[in-house]
Amino acid sequence: MAGALLLSGALVALFGSTLPAQDTTSIQDPPPDKIVIEVATVNGSGCPLGTAAVAVSEDNTAFTVTYSDYLAKAGGGADPTAFRRNCQLSLIVHVPSGFTYAIASADYRGYASLQPGAKGTEKASYYFQGSPQTASISHEFKGVYNDNWQATDTTDWAQLVWAPCGVKRNFNINTELRVDLGTSDPAKSSFMTMDSTDGDISTIYHMAWKECPRA
Repeated sequence: MAGALLLSGALVALFGSTLPAQDTTSIQDPPPDKIVIEVATVNGSGCPLGTAAVAVSEDNTAFTVTYSDYLAKAGGGADPTAFRRNCQLSLIVHVPSGFTYAIASADYRGYASLQPGAKGTEKASYYFQGSPQTASISHEFKGVYNDNWQATDTTDWAQLVWAPCGVKRNFNINTELRVDLGTSDPAKSSFMTMDSTDGDISTIYHMAWKECPRA
């Protein structure tokens, strides 16, 4: 398993409503019961049917999204629409009774081959169902580039925003890969991927847990 983008301070407004300080306990270990994450919908050119999967870690501290066909490319006779690929995941998170969660971190990895003058961009945005706010973070990689790439951001623990207690809201993740030819030779191919030749590249989202206030 690989992958993941840690959520930066710019994303904290995305995740529901902050629970009042007087109604919550401190951040604690994950609940003993397993969480269950279901994929409600998967849409996008970067995740055709059957090419994205979600798994939850044994200790309930992370979940992983695995892609097997996520590739953006431009130049070298590529399809003109292939320069951008995206994937929108809507996840149903079943949390053990009495707990809530926040997404503390994520880290995305992949591989890029960019010609001189070309540019690759990875972008991700996150929001809870019903939230009017969506924020995003993007990372650029400039050619010449021919190596694995990784993009990482973090959120300060004190700034985490929690999913509302007692309310089921889908967690939505929208990712995007984009390749721009720029000043590169259009006869030569540039590409950026969230998969690999010897296995899938995964995106891992690390979760923080908090006990909900007693009724």
